[in-house]
Amino acid sequence: MADSTGGDGHDPSRRDFLYVAAGGLGVVGVAGAVWPMIDQMNPSQDVLALSSIEVDLSGIEEGQSITVSWRGKPVFIRHRTAAEISEAADVSMADLPDPESDAARAEKPEWLILVGVCTHLGCVPLGQQGEYNGWFCPCHGSHYDTSGRIRKGPAPLNLPVPDYVYLDDNNIKIG
Repeated sequence: MADSTGGDGHDPSRRDFLYVAAGGLGVVGVAGAVWPMIDQMNPSQDVLALSSIEVDLSGIEEGQSITVSWRGKPVFIRHRTAAEISEAADVSMADLPDPESDAARAEKPEWLILVGVCTHLGCVPLGQQGEYNGWFCPCHGSHYDTSGRIRKGPAPLNLPVPDYVYLDDNNIKIG
């Protein structure tokens, strides 16, 4: 008569347990070896520190612009005049190569916040210049209006608006 151990004296449930335990230990070992390689791809602390900046707007007079550095890129912050706001709002969307309303680009109309990198080849445009009194990229002749929208030249897109929030009436956080 055959016994319940499968005829060879070994318990099959014990063998199954050993296979599962060895496989589980192997998975844990591989995960433990791979995790440091994956974790080293995360940004370092100094890079994370640059991921957002706070800017005090209280010292910027109407009609004045400042440039701050965020993630290694210039960010233009312009305290626009009523005339600049009106000029930007009155532009017909049909006249724009990359149509976007001024209201969509500036949460508060008096403050315009843009990443200052030309969308053509990555140059830094000059402020309050060009045919539209906004920004002008002298490298290849792109003209942006008082809302940072491309109006003339080879640049395909408007100057980008970074993610930002108003912390209060005088402070913003970019990033």
